[in-house]
Amino acid sequence: MDGVAVGSLYALIALGYTMVYGILQFINFAHGDVFVLGAWVSFAAAGAVGLSVGDQTAVPAWLVWLLGAVSAGALAAALYEFVLRPRLGAGRPPATRLTWPLAGVSVVGWGTLLLLVATRGVVAGGSHTIAGGMILVLAMSTCGLVGFCLERLAYKPLRSAPRLNVLITAIGVSLLLQNLGQLEWMFGTRPDRMPTLVPDTVLFRIGHVPVRLVDVMVVATALVLMVLLDWLVFRTKMGRAMRAVSFSPTNAALMGVDVDKVISFTFVLGSVLAAAAGFLYGQKYPGLNQTAAAGWVLLGLKAFVAAVIGGIGNIRGAMLGGLLIGLLEFFAVQYVPEGASLRDIFVFGALILVLLVRPSGVLGKAVTEKV
Repeated sequence: MDGVAVGSLYALIALGYTMVYGILQFINFAHGDVFVLGAWVSFAAAGAVGLSVGDQTAVPAWLVWLLGAVSAGALAAALYEFVLRPRLGAGRPPATRLTWPLAGVSVVGWGTLLLLVATRGVVAGGSHTIAGGMILVLAMSTCGLVGFCLERLAYKPLRSAPRLNVLITAIGVSLLLQNLGQLEWMFGTRPDRMPTLVPDTVLFRIGHVPVRLVDVMVVATALVLMVLLDWLVFRTKMGRAMRAVSFSPTNAALMGVDVDKVISFTFVLGSVLAAAAGFLYGQKYPGLNQTAAAGWVLLGLKAFVAAVIGGIGNIRGAMLGGLLIGLLEFFAVQYVPEGASLRDIFVFGALILVLLVRPSGVLGKAVTEKV
């Protein structure tokens, strides 16, 4: 049960790695830090409804400033696109590129924040289900906005740059998020404990194995999100555009696909899934270390290993790789002598084995490049 639950979290994080690689052919090493941000935003949102174990019992100031900045950006974009641009003779653009996304994030963010504050009475009455849903929505919205900003500000200017430049930028963005989260006005350097929104009760037993409610909720939520993602990629118009861009951005653009929009959507979608994984991880393991702790970095690396083992660039492969890594890790801890101290060796040893035997991954396909 632990292997399936944690493997589901690895799969959610690995999906962000594999989607970005499938479209842009580079590894976004800052994706693991977006997962950490999702866990800590969930903790901050829990403080907004009075659920925090520590002294964080009010709406964090940085969250209000962030939403205020987004709202101000939406207002400035609207003034430029609908007032200033027509007066300059450029005419109104056929499709606004900033106003509606920023306005949508502002409405969702402020609405969710107000709902969080309004649920204080419900939480006081002992019901945490509604609060948990609001916290999950806020964490996903915040990380989606962060993913959009990272793509537009850090990665988009480097589209035509060598891949090494993009890789160095990704590492720099990762360090920025880690150290930004340690500032005292944000999350600080002190570990905290995520309040329990899903009780750790035993629903039933299979033999001697207890099946706990928190594990069922983690697996069920991750499974629903992965099924929705699979449907979006293989059954919708946007998913068809994503697959077209991953095959050839130039040909997709010639066929009328808005490549920039697809790439931004991919970053937002991956960040949203990472935020959901961060929220679920906080319920499975309530102890939250500081954002630059080595444990967080290791979790991100294991999710990357899951994406490579499943087949980097293959969405279903990332799901399978996450489950395989989770099961391998926990079976090694349970049945191998000294497995608890060697759990990471088994994970990275499996990576080496897969790269030697099947470099494209379990579900990956070898690509022949004609010169």
